Amino acid sequence: MSVPNPEPLPEQLLVPHRRRLSPNTPGYAEILAMHEEAIRQGEDGYDDPLSGLWVMTAAYLWERGYCCYSGCRHCPWIDR
Repeated sequence: MSVPNPEPLPEQLLVPHRRRLSPNTPGYAEILAMHEEAIRQGEDGYDDPLSGLWVMTAAYLWERGYCCYSGCRHCPWIDR
């Protein structure tokens, strides 16, 4: 069992790694805006505008404290 991360999410991790979400992805700006709004509202995730799937925010994943190796779009643990 992991311990939640006590440190705040570093600002540079708010933008997903390009291997997880390319800046060339259609709707990229909308996705980033939805992610930012979800974090601002204290939500754990948001509905992806392209697929309709629920996507966890980087803040939620950071607070969780570990990577689950599922390829999450906003994973803050991916090697940058």
